[in-house]
Amino acid sequence: MASNTILQIVTLLSIFLPNAKSVQFNYPAVFNFGDSNSDTGELAAGLGFELPPPYGQTYPKLSPIGRACDGRLIVDFLSKFLTITQISCLALFAMAAKTCILQISIFFLLPLANSIHFKYPTVFNFGDSNSDTGNLVSAGIETLAPPNGQSYFKTPSGRYCDGRLIVDFLMDAMNLPFLNAYLDSVGVPSFQRGCNFAAAGSTILPASPTSVSPFSFAVQVSQFLRFKARVLEILAKGKKFEKYLPTEDFFGKGLYMFDIGQNDIAGGFYSKTLEQILASIPTILAEFETGIKRLYDQGARNFWIHNTGPVGCLTQNVAKFGTDPSKLDDQGCVRAHNQAAKTFNLQLHALTKKLQGQYTDANVTFVDIFSIKSNLIANYSKNGFEQPIMACCGYGGPPLNYDSQISCGQTKVLNGSSVTAKGCSESSAYVSWDGIHYTEAANQFVSSQILTGIYSDPPFSDQMPFLLDLKF
Repeated sequence: MASNTILQIVTLLSIFLPNAKSVQFNYPAVFNFGDSNSDTGELAAGLGFELPPPYGQTYPKLSPIGRACDGRLIVDFLSKFLTITQISCLALFAMAAKTCILQISIFFLLPLANSIHFKYPTVFNFGDSNSDTGNLVSAGIETLAPPNGQSYFKTPSGRYCDGRLIVDFLMDAMNLPFLNAYLDSVGVPSFQRGCNFAAAGSTILPASPTSVSPFSFAVQVSQFLRFKARVLEILAKGKKFEKYLPTEDFFGKGLYMFDIGQNDIAGGFYSKTLEQILASIPTILAEFETGIKRLYDQGARNFWIHNTGPVGCLTQNVAKFGTDPSKLDDQGCVRAHNQAAKTFNLQLHALTKKLQGQYTDANVTFVDIFSIKSNLIANYSKNGFEQPIMACCGYGGPPLNYDSQISCGQTKVLNGSSVTAKGCSESSAYVSWDGIHYTEAANQFVSSQILTGIYSDPPFSDQMPFLLDLKF
Protein backbone atom coordinates (compact mmCIF):
# COMPACT_ATOMS: atom_id res chain seq x y z
CA MET A 1 0.00 0.00 0.00
CA ALA A 2 1.48 3.34 -1.09
CA SER A 3 2.45 5.81 1.62
CA ASN A 4 0.07 8.49 0.33
CA THR A 5 -2.83 6.02 0.67
CA ILE A 6 -1.94 5.42 4.31
CA LEU A 7 -1.78 9.17 4.85
CA GLN A 8 -5.25 9.46 3.38
CA ILE A 9 -6.59 6.79 5.72
CA VAL A 10 -5.00 8.45 8.74
CA THR A 11 -6.35 11.81 7.59
CA LEU A 12 -9.80 10.27 7.18
CA LEU A 13 -9.61 9.01 10.77
CA SER A 14 -8.90 12.52 11.97
CA ILE A 15 -11.99 13.77 10.13
CA PHE A 16 -14.44 11.11 11.19
CA LEU A 17 -13.28 10.61 14.77
CA PRO A 18 -12.87 14.17 16.05
CA ASN A 19 -15.17 13.68 19.02
CA ALA A 20 -14.58 10.03 19.88
CA LYS A 21 -13.34 10.10 23.46
CA SER A 22 -12.56 6.40 23.35
CA VAL A 23 -9.97 6.91 20.63
CA GLN A 24 -7.03 8.94 21.85
CA PHE A 25 -4.06 7.63 19.81
CA ASN A 26 -1.55 8.91 22.34
CA TYR A 27 -0.03 5.64 23.49
CA PRO A 28 3.53 5.32 24.89
CA ALA A 29 4.09 1.92 23.25
CA VAL A 30 2.52 -0.52 20.78
CA PHE A 31 2.34 -4.32 21.11
CA ASN A 32 1.30 -5.98 17.87
CA PHE A 33 -0.06 -9.48 17.20
CA GLY A 34 -0.80 -10.88 13.76
CA ASP A 35 0.39 -12.61 10.62
CA SER A 36 2.40 -11.57 7.58
CA ASN A 37 0.27 -8.47 7.15
CA SER A 38 2.09 -6.97 10.15
CA ASP A 39 5.16 -9.23 10.58
CA THR A 40 8.24 -6.97 10.70
CA GLY A 41 10.71 -9.86 10.92
CA GLU A 42 9.56 -12.50 13.40
CA LEU A 43 9.56 -15.34 10.86
CA ALA A 44 12.95 -14.33 9.53
CA ALA A 45 14.49 -13.95 12.98
CA GLY A 46 12.82 -16.90 14.71
CA LEU A 47 13.00 -19.58 12.02
CA GLY A 48 15.76 -18.25 9.83
CA PHE A 49 13.35 -17.71 6.96
CA GLU A 50 14.90 -15.14 4.66
CA LEU A 51 13.18 -12.99 2.04
CA PRO A 52 15.41 -12.33 -0.98
CA PRO A 53 15.40 -9.19 -3.13
CA PRO A 54 13.37 -7.54 -4.60
CA TYR A 55 11.58 -7.58 -1.20
CA GLY A 56 12.34 -4.23 0.39
CA GLN A 57 13.15 -2.56 -2.90
CA THR A 58 10.91 0.47 -2.32
CA TYR A 59 11.97 1.06 1.27
CA PRO A 60 14.66 1.10 2.64
CA LYS A 61 16.05 0.13 -0.81
CA LEU A 62 19.12 -1.55 0.70
CA SER A 63 18.08 -5.12 1.48
CA PRO A 64 15.05 -7.15 2.60
CA ILE A 65 13.98 -6.20 6.12
CA GLY A 66 11.89 -9.21 7.14
CA ARG A 67 8.65 -7.85 5.74
CA ALA A 68 6.72 -9.67 3.02
CA CYS A 69 6.49 -6.44 1.07
CA ASP A 70 8.48 -4.17 -1.21
CA GLY A 71 8.65 -1.65 1.64
CA ARG A 72 6.67 -0.67 4.72
CA LEU A 73 3.55 -2.31 6.13
CA ILE A 74 0.38 -0.76 7.51
CA VAL A 75 1.69 -1.26 11.04
CA ASP A 76 4.82 0.73 10.16
CA PHE A 77 2.81 3.72 9.07
CA LEU A 78 0.45 3.47 12.03
CA SER A 79 3.34 3.21 14.49
CA LYS A 80 4.81 6.34 12.98
CA PHE A 81 1.67 8.42 12.76
CA LEU A 82 -0.83 7.32 15.41
CA THR A 83 0.85 9.17 18.25
CA ILE A 84 0.50 12.46 16.38
CA THR A 85 -2.81 11.90 14.59
CA GLN A 86 -4.67 14.65 16.38
CA ILE A 87 -2.00 17.21 15.47
CA SER A 88 -0.43 16.35 12.15
CA CYS A 89 -3.46 14.94 10.41
CA LEU A 90 -5.77 17.79 11.29
CA ALA A 91 -3.07 20.16 10.15
CA LEU A 92 -2.60 18.18 6.96
CA PHE A 93 -6.31 18.35 6.21
CA ALA A 94 -6.51 22.04 6.98
CA MET A 95 -3.56 22.69 4.67
CA ALA A 96 -5.05 20.74 1.78
CA ALA A 97 -6.25 23.94 0.15
CA LYS A 98 -2.73 25.35 0.37
CA THR A 99 -0.59 22.49 -0.83
CA CYS A 100 -2.37 19.48 -2.25
CA ILE A 101 -5.50 17.75 -3.41
CA LEU A 102 -6.44 14.71 -1.37
CA GLN A 103 -8.21 11.88 -3.13
CA ILE A 104 -9.90 9.82 -0.44
CA SER A 105 -12.00 6.85 -1.50
CA ILE A 106 -13.29 4.31 0.99
CA PHE A 107 -16.31 2.04 1.25
CA PHE A 108 -18.26 1.87 4.48
CA LEU A 109 -19.65 -1.65 4.66
CA LEU A 110 -22.44 -0.76 7.06
CA PRO A 111 -26.24 -1.06 7.11
CA LEU A 112 -28.11 1.15 4.68
CA ALA A 113 -29.96 4.19 6.00
CA ASN A 114 -33.24 4.86 4.25
CA SER A 115 -33.00 8.57 4.91
CA ILE A 116 -29.35 9.04 3.98
CA HIS A 117 -27.77 7.46 0.94
CA PHE A 118 -26.13 10.31 -0.98
CA LYS A 119 -26.82 8.63 -4.31
CA TYR A 120 -29.05 11.31 -5.70
CA PRO A 121 -29.24 11.83 -9.47
CA THR A 122 -29.76 15.56 -9.12
CA VAL A 123 -29.75 18.39 -6.55
CA PHE A 124 -31.93 21.49 -6.30
CA ASN A 125 -30.56 24.12 -3.91
CA PHE A 126 -32.29 27.07 -2.24
CA GLY A 127 -30.61 29.67 -0.06
CA ASP A 128 -28.61 32.87 0.30
CA SER A 129 -24.97 33.84 -0.28
CA ASN A 130 -23.76 30.81 1.68
CA SER A 131 -24.70 28.68 -1.32
CA ASP A 132 -25.18 31.16 -4.19
CA THR A 133 -23.11 30.01 -7.16
CA GLY A 134 -23.94 33.04 -9.29
CA ASN A 135 -27.60 34.06 -9.24
CA LEU A 136 -27.30 37.56 -7.78
CA VAL A 137 -24.39 38.35 -10.11
CA SER A 138 -26.21 36.83 -13.12
CA ALA A 139 -29.23 38.99 -12.30
CA GLY A 140 -27.00 42.06 -12.69
CA ILE A 141 -27.74 43.21 -9.15
CA GLU A 142 -24.13 42.98 -7.97
CA THR A 143 -20.69 42.38 -9.42
CA LEU A 144 -17.74 40.58 -7.90
CA ALA A 145 -14.16 41.62 -8.56
CA PRO A 146 -10.86 39.87 -7.86
CA PRO A 147 -9.56 38.56 -5.51
CA ASN A 148 -12.90 36.74 -5.23
CA GLY A 149 -12.35 33.26 -6.63
CA GLN A 150 -8.56 33.44 -6.33
CA SER A 151 -8.03 30.12 -4.54
CA TYR A 152 -9.86 27.77 -6.89
CA PHE A 153 -11.58 29.24 -9.93
CA LYS A 154 -8.80 31.83 -10.35
CA THR A 155 -11.45 34.38 -11.29
CA PRO A 156 -14.71 35.60 -9.72
CA SER A 157 -17.25 32.79 -10.15
CA GLY A 158 -20.40 34.38 -8.76
CA ARG A 159 -19.53 33.01 -5.33
CA TYR A 160 -18.85 35.31 -2.38
CA CYS A 161 -15.68 33.47 -1.53
CA ASP A 162 -12.07 32.99 -2.55
CA GLY A 163 -13.01 29.56 -3.87
CA ARG A 164 -15.56 26.83 -3.26
CA LEU A 165 -18.61 26.88 -1.03
CA ILE A 166 -20.02 24.18 1.23
CA VAL A 167 -22.51 23.23 -1.49
CA ASP A 168 -19.61 22.69 -3.92
CA PHE A 169 -17.87 20.28 -1.56
CA LEU A 170 -21.12 18.41 -0.92
CA MET A 171 -21.69 18.07 -4.67
CA ASP A 172 -18.18 16.64 -4.91
CA ALA A 173 -18.98 14.12 -2.18
CA MET A 174 -22.00 13.00 -4.19
CA ASN A 175 -19.83 12.79 -7.31
CA LEU A 176 -21.99 15.41 -9.02
CA PRO A 177 -20.88 18.54 -10.92
CA PHE A 178 -21.08 21.99 -9.36
CA LEU A 179 -24.55 23.52 -9.56
CA ASN A 180 -25.15 26.16 -12.19
CA ALA A 181 -27.11 29.23 -11.16
CA TYR A 182 -30.71 29.27 -12.38
CA LEU A 183 -30.31 32.78 -13.81
CA ASP A 184 -27.02 32.10 -15.59
CA SER A 185 -27.88 31.93 -19.28
CA VAL A 186 -24.37 32.44 -20.66
CA GLY A 187 -22.22 29.52 -21.80
CA VAL A 188 -25.04 26.98 -22.29
CA PRO A 189 -25.13 25.84 -18.65
CA SER A 190 -26.22 22.27 -18.00
CA PHE A 191 -28.97 21.64 -15.46
CA GLN A 192 -29.12 17.87 -16.00
CA ARG A 193 -27.78 17.08 -12.54
CA GLY A 194 -29.33 19.99 -10.70
CA CYS A 195 -30.02 23.68 -10.48
CA ASN A 196 -29.19 26.36 -7.90
CA PHE A 197 -31.84 28.92 -6.97
CA ALA A 198 -29.92 30.43 -4.01
CA ALA A 199 -29.16 34.14 -4.28
CA ALA A 200 -27.00 36.30 -2.04
CA GLY A 201 -28.94 38.53 0.32
CA SER A 202 -32.08 36.41 0.15
CA THR A 203 -34.41 35.98 3.10
CA ILE A 204 -37.14 33.53 4.00
CA LEU A 205 -39.61 36.36 4.51
CA PRO A 206 -40.76 38.27 1.40
CA ALA A 207 -38.28 40.89 0.21
CA SER A 208 -38.87 44.56 0.96
CA PRO A 209 -38.05 47.54 -1.33
CA THR A 210 -34.74 47.91 0.52
CA SER A 211 -33.72 44.24 0.37
CA VAL A 212 -30.41 43.32 -1.26
CA SER A 213 -32.08 40.46 -3.11
CA PRO A 214 -35.62 40.26 -4.49
CA PHE A 215 -35.32 36.47 -4.58
CA SER A 216 -36.89 35.51 -1.26
CA PHE A 217 -37.55 31.86 -0.46
CA ALA A 218 -41.05 31.93 -1.94
CA VAL A 219 -39.68 33.44 -5.15
CA GLN A 220 -36.98 30.76 -5.34
CA VAL A 221 -39.63 28.06 -4.96
CA SER A 222 -41.67 29.71 -7.71
CA GLN A 223 -38.56 29.77 -9.90
CA PHE A 224 -38.20 26.04 -9.32
CA LEU A 225 -41.83 25.41 -10.27
CA ARG A 226 -41.30 27.39 -13.47
CA PHE A 227 -38.05 25.50 -14.10
CA LYS A 228 -39.74 22.13 -13.67
CA ALA A 229 -42.70 23.03 -15.89
CA ARG A 230 -40.39 24.34 -18.61
CA VAL A 231 -38.15 21.26 -18.43
CA LEU A 232 -41.10 18.89 -18.84
CA GLU A 233 -42.43 21.01 -21.71
CA ILE A 234 -39.10 20.86 -23.55
CA LEU A 235 -38.56 17.15 -22.90
CA ALA A 236 -42.00 16.40 -24.34
CA LYS A 237 -40.89 17.89 -27.67
CA GLY A 238 -37.97 15.52 -28.18
CA LYS A 239 -34.51 14.47 -27.08
CA LYS A 240 -32.57 17.43 -28.42
CA PHE A 241 -31.92 19.00 -25.00
CA GLU A 242 -31.80 15.88 -22.82
CA LYS A 243 -28.11 16.31 -22.02
CA TYR A 244 -28.83 19.72 -20.49
CA LEU A 245 -31.98 18.93 -18.51
CA PRO A 246 -32.99 16.52 -15.71
CA THR A 247 -35.30 13.67 -16.65
CA GLU A 248 -38.84 13.73 -15.26
CA ASP A 249 -38.13 11.12 -12.57
CA PHE A 250 -35.15 13.14 -11.28
CA PHE A 251 -37.57 15.63 -9.70
CA GLY A 252 -38.88 12.95 -7.38
CA LYS A 253 -35.57 11.21 -6.77
CA GLY A 254 -33.45 14.38 -6.39
CA LEU A 255 -32.18 16.03 -3.23
CA TYR A 256 -33.64 19.40 -2.20
CA MET A 257 -31.11 21.40 -0.16
CA PHE A 258 -31.79 24.50 1.94
CA ASP A 259 -29.46 27.00 3.60
CA ILE A 260 -31.44 30.14 4.27
CA GLY A 261 -32.50 32.24 7.25
CA GLN A 262 -29.22 33.96 8.14
CA ASN A 263 -30.31 37.25 6.60
CA ASP A 264 -33.66 37.17 8.38
CA ILE A 265 -31.86 36.91 11.73
CA ALA A 266 -28.72 39.02 11.20
CA GLY A 267 -30.48 41.62 9.08
CA GLY A 268 -33.19 42.05 11.67
CA PHE A 269 -30.79 43.67 14.14
CA TYR A 270 -30.49 46.75 11.92
CA SER A 271 -34.10 47.73 12.68
CA LYS A 272 -35.36 45.49 15.50
CA THR A 273 -34.56 44.64 19.12
CA LEU A 274 -33.57 41.13 20.15
CA GLU A 275 -37.04 40.60 21.61
CA GLN A 276 -38.70 41.64 18.35
CA ILE A 277 -36.49 39.31 16.34
CA LEU A 278 -37.24 36.38 18.65
CA ALA A 279 -40.95 37.14 18.34
CA SER A 280 -40.70 37.10 14.51
CA ILE A 281 -39.17 33.62 14.28
CA PRO A 282 -42.49 31.69 14.18
CA THR A 283 -43.61 33.85 11.25
CA ILE A 284 -40.31 33.26 9.44
CA LEU A 285 -40.58 29.50 9.89
CA ALA A 286 -44.24 29.45 8.84
CA GLU A 287 -43.11 30.98 5.54
CA PHE A 288 -40.38 28.33 5.26
CA GLU A 289 -42.88 25.54 5.94
CA THR A 290 -45.16 26.89 3.22
CA GLY A 291 -42.31 26.69 0.71
CA ILE A 292 -41.46 23.13 1.76
CA LYS A 293 -45.09 22.11 1.33
CA ARG A 294 -45.20 23.60 -2.17
CA LEU A 295 -42.16 21.53 -3.11
CA TYR A 296 -43.59 18.40 -1.49
CA ASP A 297 -46.82 18.84 -3.43
CA GLN A 298 -44.70 18.95 -6.59
CA GLY A 299 -43.16 15.57 -5.77
CA ALA A 300 -40.07 16.52 -3.75
CA ARG A 301 -39.29 13.79 -1.21
CA ASN A 302 -35.68 14.28 -0.09
CA PHE A 303 -35.09 17.40 2.01
CA TRP A 304 -31.70 18.47 3.41
CA ILE A 305 -32.03 21.49 5.73
CA HIS A 306 -29.10 23.47 7.17
CA ASN A 307 -29.68 25.60 10.23
CA THR A 308 -28.04 29.02 10.47
CA GLY A 309 -24.52 29.60 11.78
CA PRO A 310 -23.23 31.78 14.64
CA VAL A 311 -24.01 35.10 12.96
CA GLY A 312 -22.64 36.96 16.01
CA CYS A 313 -19.16 35.77 15.00
CA LEU A 314 -19.28 37.34 11.53
CA THR A 315 -16.78 40.18 11.24
CA GLN A 316 -19.43 42.54 9.90
CA ASN A 317 -21.61 42.08 12.99
CA VAL A 318 -18.69 42.31 15.42
CA ALA A 319 -17.66 45.61 13.79
CA LYS A 320 -21.20 47.02 13.85
CA PHE A 321 -22.66 45.68 17.09
CA GLY A 322 -19.62 44.64 19.14
CA THR A 323 -17.98 47.97 19.91
CA ASP A 324 -19.06 47.53 23.54
CA PRO A 325 -16.95 44.63 24.92
CA SER A 326 -19.71 43.71 27.37
CA LYS A 327 -21.84 42.62 24.40
CA LEU A 328 -19.26 40.04 23.30
CA ASP A 329 -18.87 36.47 24.50
CA ASP A 330 -15.61 34.66 25.29
CA GLN A 331 -14.97 34.03 21.59
CA GLY A 332 -15.33 37.71 20.69
CA CYS A 333 -18.76 37.17 19.11
CA VAL A 334 -21.86 39.32 19.58
CA ARG A 335 -23.89 37.51 22.22
CA ALA A 336 -27.37 38.72 21.19
CA HIS A 337 -26.91 37.70 17.56
CA ASN A 338 -25.91 34.18 18.52
CA GLN A 339 -28.78 33.95 20.97
CA ALA A 340 -31.20 34.79 18.16
CA ALA A 341 -29.54 32.23 15.88
CA LYS A 342 -29.81 29.54 18.57
CA THR A 343 -33.50 30.27 19.11
CA PHE A 344 -34.15 30.19 15.37
CA ASN A 345 -32.32 26.87 15.11
CA LEU A 346 -34.24 25.28 17.98
CA GLN A 347 -37.53 26.16 16.34
CA LEU A 348 -36.28 25.11 12.89
CA HIS A 349 -35.26 21.75 14.36
CA ALA A 350 -38.72 21.37 15.88
CA LEU A 351 -40.22 22.13 12.47
CA THR A 352 -38.11 19.45 10.78
CA LYS A 353 -39.27 16.93 13.41
CA LYS A 354 -42.84 17.92 12.59
CA LEU A 355 -42.17 17.45 8.88
CA GLN A 356 -40.57 14.07 9.51
CA GLY A 357 -43.76 12.94 11.22
CA GLN A 358 -46.10 14.59 8.74
CA TYR A 359 -44.41 13.49 5.52
CA THR A 360 -43.87 9.81 6.29
CA ASP A 361 -42.99 9.02 2.67
CA ALA A 362 -40.26 11.68 2.63
CA ASN A 363 -36.73 11.95 4.01
CA VAL A 364 -36.15 15.12 6.02
CA THR A 365 -32.64 15.70 7.36
CA PHE A 366 -31.66 18.55 9.69
CA VAL A 367 -27.97 19.59 9.72
CA ASP A 368 -26.53 21.51 12.67
CA ILE A 369 -24.27 23.99 10.91
CA PHE A 370 -24.26 26.22 14.02
CA SER A 371 -22.40 23.63 16.12
CA ILE A 372 -19.86 22.93 13.38
CA LYS A 373 -19.05 26.60 12.79
CA SER A 374 -19.02 27.39 16.52
CA ASN A 375 -16.54 24.58 17.09
CA LEU A 376 -14.40 25.86 14.24
CA ILE A 377 -14.21 29.34 15.75
CA ALA A 378 -13.79 28.24 19.37
CA ASN A 379 -11.00 25.84 18.41
CA TYR A 380 -9.64 27.66 15.37
CA SER A 381 -5.97 26.98 16.14
CA LYS A 382 -6.53 23.27 16.71
CA ASN A 383 -8.47 23.17 13.46
CA GLY A 384 -5.58 24.68 11.51
CA PHE A 385 -6.55 28.36 11.33
CA GLU A 386 -4.87 31.51 12.59
CA GLN A 387 -7.64 34.13 12.38
CA PRO A 388 -11.18 33.22 13.55
CA ILE A 389 -12.82 36.65 13.23
CA MET A 390 -10.62 39.04 11.21
CA ALA A 391 -11.47 39.23 7.49
CA CYS A 392 -8.93 38.12 4.91
CA CYS A 393 -10.22 40.43 2.17
CA GLY A 394 -11.08 43.86 3.52
CA TYR A 395 -9.81 47.25 4.55
CA GLY A 396 -8.69 48.70 7.86
CA GLY A 397 -6.15 46.24 9.14
CA PRO A 398 -6.25 44.43 12.50
CA PRO A 399 -8.14 43.55 14.57
CA LEU A 400 -11.03 43.11 12.10
CA ASN A 401 -9.78 44.38 8.72
CA TYR A 402 -13.34 45.32 7.85
CA ASP A 403 -14.98 48.54 6.71
CA SER A 404 -18.67 48.46 5.75
CA GLN A 405 -18.08 51.24 3.22
CA ILE A 406 -15.91 49.12 0.93
CA SER A 407 -16.39 45.50 -0.09
CA CYS A 408 -13.76 42.94 -1.00
CA GLY A 409 -12.05 43.86 -4.27
CA GLN A 410 -13.52 47.35 -4.49
CA THR A 411 -11.60 50.60 -4.79
CA LYS A 412 -13.20 53.73 -3.33
CA VAL A 413 -12.32 57.17 -2.08
CA LEU A 414 -12.53 57.23 1.72
CA ASN A 415 -11.61 60.32 3.68
CA GLY A 416 -10.10 61.88 0.58
CA SER A 417 -7.87 58.92 -0.31
CA SER A 418 -8.32 56.15 -2.85
CA VAL A 419 -8.21 52.79 -1.07
CA THR A 420 -8.72 49.16 -2.09
CA ALA A 421 -10.08 46.26 -0.06
CA LYS A 422 -7.38 43.70 -0.81
CA GLY A 423 -7.11 40.02 -0.07
CA CYS A 424 -4.60 38.59 2.38
CA SER A 425 -1.64 36.52 1.20
CA GLU A 426 -2.79 33.26 2.82
CA SER A 427 -6.58 32.96 2.84
CA SER A 428 -6.51 29.39 4.18
CA ALA A 429 -5.34 30.75 7.54
CA TYR A 430 -8.60 32.73 7.89
CA VAL A 431 -12.13 31.63 8.72
CA SER A 432 -13.68 34.82 7.33
CA TRP A 433 -13.12 35.75 3.71
CA ASP A 434 -14.74 39.19 3.40
CA GLY A 435 -16.24 39.77 6.83
CA ILE A 436 -19.56 38.13 5.93
CA HIS A 437 -18.68 34.89 4.16
CA TYR A 438 -16.28 32.06 4.92
CA THR A 439 -13.06 31.23 3.10
CA GLU A 440 -12.80 28.12 0.97
CA ALA A 441 -10.63 26.54 3.69
CA ALA A 442 -13.33 27.17 6.30
CA ASN A 443 -16.03 25.85 3.96
CA GLN A 444 -13.90 22.78 3.43
CA PHE A 445 -13.68 22.19 7.18
CA VAL A 446 -17.43 22.63 7.64
CA SER A 447 -18.10 20.21 4.76
CA SER A 448 -15.83 17.56 6.25
CA GLN A 449 -17.73 17.78 9.52
CA ILE A 450 -21.12 17.60 7.79
CA LEU A 451 -19.99 14.39 6.11
CA THR A 452 -19.22 12.73 9.44
CA GLY A 453 -22.98 12.48 9.89
CA ILE A 454 -22.83 13.20 13.61
CA TYR A 455 -24.28 16.70 13.21
CA SER A 456 -27.44 15.53 11.45
CA ASP A 457 -30.89 14.45 12.55
CA PRO A 458 -31.31 11.68 11.75
CA PRO A 459 -27.58 11.03 12.22
CA PHE A 460 -25.74 8.91 9.70
CA SER A 461 -22.26 8.57 11.21
CA ASP A 462 -22.64 4.77 11.28
CA GLN A 463 -24.75 4.50 8.15
CA MET A 464 -22.70 5.74 5.21
CA PRO A 465 -22.79 3.13 2.43
CA PHE A 466 -21.88 5.59 -0.30
CA LEU A 467 -18.44 5.92 -1.85
CA LEU A 468 -16.88 8.98 -0.25
CA ASP A 469 -14.84 10.63 -2.97
CA LEU A 470 -13.63 13.92 -1.53
CA LYS A 471 -11.84 16.00 -4.13
CA PHE A 472 -10.38 18.40 -1.58
